[in-house]
Parts: sequence; structure tokens; C-alpha cells
Amino acid sequence: TGLILTLTYKLLFIGDFSLGHHLAEEWRILLNLLGLLLGFSILSKHFEESHIPEKLSHYLPSDWRGSFLLLVLVFIMSSFLDNIAAAIIGGTIAHVLFKGKVHLAFLAAIVAASNAGGTGSVIGDTTTTLMWIGGISPLKVLPAYIGSFGAFAFLSFIAAFQQNKYQKIIKMDKQHLPIKGERVFVIFLILVLTVLANWRFDFPALGVWIAILLGALFFNMPWGEIKHSWQGTVFLMALVMTASLMPVEKLPAASWISTLSLGFISAIFDNIPLTKLCLDQGGYDWGILAYAVGYGGSMIWFGSSAGVALSNIFPEMRSTIKYLKHGWFIIPSYVIGFFLMLFILGWNP
Repeated sequence: TGLILTLTYKLLFIGDFSLGHHLAEEWRILLNLLGLLLGFSILSKHFEESHIPEKLSHYLPSDWRGSFLLLVLVFIMSSFLDNIAAAIIGGTIAHVLFKGKVHLAFLAAIVAASNAGGTGSVIGDTTTTLMWIGGISPLKVLPAYIGSFGAFAFLSFIAAFQQNKYQKIIKMDKQHLPIKGERVFVIFLILVLTVLANWRFDFPALGVWIAILLGALFFNMPWGEIKHSWQGTVFLMALVMTASLMPVEKLPAASWISTLSLGFISAIFDNIPLTKLCLDQGGYDWGILAYAVGYGGSMIWFGSSAGVALSNIFPEMRSTIKYLKHGWFIIPSYVIGFFLMLFILGWNP
């Protein structure tokens, strides 16, 4: 509804607005999001039915340490995978390990961990990839990990204790759960081609669907999973499209204060157009900016594509009030990580 109203206003009252021209600029991002969200819903089903999560239950401690290590795994995966994939895999594992009883605080932590892991990697998040394409050296983005490490250290223990109190990891029967090789092969193919397509073409969704179609030649694909994720997919695409229509020609002058505020703004508006505006304007410390726009969206469930993707598995996340109530620790973790970077590195535009 918001997108339709905004487009109607633009078409009726903004004389120089051209929808065709705007779509010509945005189609690549929208198509990429469409492909990733629908494709990773299929990846999620393969991962769930591969029995890998059940096997993990035998290696992860059944107390809070197991929940903590799962968040660490999500953080690490997001450094080289798209953060959507890291959140989906982490959520799928949690759904199995905790028999569906996953606390909303832990779901918020999975979203935050997936975003934190990609902040310092130019292949781990769309915003950092945009910076790379815009000519920013990967070494300039790398210091964002100082902030994300600090934020993760704060939130992970809180979320792990909360989840352990709510539901411990349930150990599965080893004997009756053989790993399904065909599922693992498809998962491996999807992940490898996703990374390659992101690195080579800046279009990870291309790799996802090439892998899915190749896998479909030999194995059954859970096509029915798409119908469970289409609502979240449409929502995120509408949100991104609406954000791209913001009548903002420039942002406030680049400073650490304005960069701090961009993290909060990215939780409401999509961080992709914000990053574009920052690149056009210049004058930022790119490591601090990468942390702010990459991690800031974790504060609200629809503030990042990872949160929207995970809400397709856990619809209870879509209550913004409950998300803020149980995931309260993400806001102070963002501030802690930001000022940790500023204290250690200073502001170096």
C-alpha cells in the first residue's frame, strides 16, 4: 500500500519522475533480492532434510554454550556467504535443534550475527559489495570487524542464556539419521555458485538459481517452499523500492555523528539506497560506515534482508513491538560496537 501510494504521488505530482527510468536503475537489485529469498527458501528445506542439524546436536554442548557456538557459526558463514544465506541456515539449524522452540531474542541474535559477520567483508553483504564496486578498497572496509566483534560479544551471551533458559538443545538419535548425500551436494552447489556469482558478476542470485536448476536435473526439488516465502519476498521488494524513491538528493555532511545516525535510519529504510547516497557524497570513513549501515538494520526485523528471510521460517518475528522488546540488546550492542571502532581507530575519512 505504501509503495502504491508513493508511486501514485510521484506520477501525479512530480513532473520529471519516470517509472521506467527508475526501474531501469533498480531492476538489478530487485531481481537479485527476488532470486535470493525464493532460492534460499529451497536451500533451507534441503538443509533441514539433510540431517546435518540433527548431527550437529551431538557436537554442540546442550547448555548455553551450544547456542553461543551456533551464533558464532552464523557470524563466520556470513563473512563469505550472503547474510541471507547465513541467517537462513542458522535459523534452520535452530529450528531443528530446539524442536521449533526458538526464543525471539535468539532469532534477533541470528539476524544480528548474520549482519555483523558481513560488515567487514566485501562479499558478505550487499552494502559492502556496493562499496567495492564503487572503488573502495576491501582493506578500507575490513576494520568494520572491530565494531562487529564488539557488538557480537555483547549480544551473543545474552541471547544464548535466554535461549538456554527457554529451550535447551535436544540431542537426536545418532543411529537413525544418516546424512543424505544428495541434499548435501545440492547445498554445496548452491553455496559455491552463490559465492562465485557474487564475486564475478555481483549477482549472487544467478549462482543460486543455476545451482538449483542443475540440481533439479538429478534430484527432487522442494518447489513448494516458494509458496511459504513469497509474502516476505514481496514485502522486502516493496520496502526496497519505496526506500529508493526517497526524495533525498544528499545526506548531512559526513561525520562520525551522521554515520552513527545512519545505522538507526537503516533499521527503518533499506540500507542499499543509503549506501549509494554515501558513495556519491564521499567523505566517509568507509570501515565505520560499513559497520553502521550493515549492522544497524538488525535493530528491526525488516531493517535487513536477513531478518525478512528469517521471518519466512518464523512468522512470529513480524511483530515489530515483540522484536524490539525481546531483541532490545541489539540497540546497545550497535552503540558499543560503533564507539569501540571510534575509540580504537578514530574517524579517518
